[in-house]
Amino acid sequence: MKILSWNVNGIRSAVKKGLAGLVNSQKYDVLLFQEVKADVLPKELAGNGYLSFLYPAAKRGYSGLLALTKIRPLSISYGIGKEEFDSEARTMTLELEDFFVINTYFPNSRRELSRLDFKLQYNSAFAEFIHELEKVKPVVICGDFNVAHEEIDIARPKENEGNAGFTEKERKWMTEFLKGGYVDTFRMFKKGGGNYTWWTYRSLARQRNIGWRIDYAVISERLAKNVTDSKILENVTGSDHAPIVLELE
Repeated sequence: MKILSWNVNGIRSAVKKGLAGLVNSQKYDVLLFQEVKADVLPKELAGNGYLSFLYPAAKRGYSGLLALTKIRPLSISYGIGKEEFDSEARTMTLELEDFFVINTYFPNSRRELSRLDFKLQYNSAFAEFIHELEKVKPVVICGDFNVAHEEIDIARPKENEGNAGFTEKERKWMTEFLKGGYVDTFRMFKKGGGNYTWWTYRSLARQRNIGWRIDYAVISERLAKNVTDSKILENVTGSDHAPIVLELE
């Protein structure tokens, strides 16, 4: 099974930049998109052999998730049961036969950390939600966590220390979450730095590879033996993020 996850930063814009070709390649069994900023599925992504599940935010043109899947879910749920977060359409859960697939877009703590408390509250609620799912079957979590976990996950750690997405509190939460029985699959295959999933549009950051790794494929430890690859498609453009791909036997 191949799962692709991508923060497209606007699905309509991404379609204009080649997203339909990626979808129509039929390489992936499940495609998960974050920050779609739309309440209608673009016609270019319809009728291509995938079932589609769109979760728009209450605020038009903001946040939102989309899942395209060749595998019919046993069930699908939207949100984590808390309106203050669910109105922003941040978590979608597809129940498959052997595990849950979670499509998620964590809040950005923003400049001057104006939303840090909100994000940490979401983090806590998300962890509780995942732990409840774990009691039923393992989980595969893909999406934009909006945090660079370790110093090797960011090109300039010293310059960004304490900034949104690289605060001690956000990084500590990620450490504790993974210690709770989950695996950052990318680190199963690549241990070093220089591997990023997001670059600012300013200062030719992507061309210079001055980036952050903030998009993750995280799985239950008991699924680790089934992982055959986890990678970043850094050459796929169309967003300020790169897609990530998780492959499972």
